[in-house]
Parts: sequence; C-alpha cells; structure tokens
Amino acid sequence: MRITLELPDPLFARLKARAASEHLTLKQLLRSYVELGLNAAPAGSGSQRSAHTLPRVEGPLAISGEHLSNATLFDLLDA
Repeated sequence: MRITLELPDPLFARLKARAASEHLTLKQLLRSYVELGLNAAPAGSGSQRSAHTLPRVEGPLAISGEHLSNATLFDLLDA
C-alpha cells in the first residue's frame, strides 16, 4: 500500500540522514520504525502499581508494609 506523509523539513532531513548513515532507503527505515512502534507495548499499559512496587521511605518517618492500608493512611492524615 502506498501512503503520503507530510513531514516538517527538519524531521525529513533527520530521517534522510539516518537512512544514509545506516545504508538504508527511506522506505526501509520508515518501515522498521513503524514495525518497532507497533510491536512496542502501548503507552500506559504498564503494570498496575501496588504497595509492593511503590518507593519505600527509609528513616524515622518510614511506614512499614503492614501499615500501608488506606484506613491506616487516613488515620495518619487525621492525626
């Protein structure tokens, strides 16, 4: 299938230079970029965050893992 792309001149120049430096045609380079993009995980599809993946605070203000429930955190905010 043929398509027409409208690219800003500076972007086109960068693509053309990259293709030349990798000894590829523009068609080959653009096809590889499209394939890489389609094979990559969709944005925002990362794993859900949980208490196990959250950063931990060290020191005197640290909260231990057993105190990471919503109820305990709300109690701390009310104190």
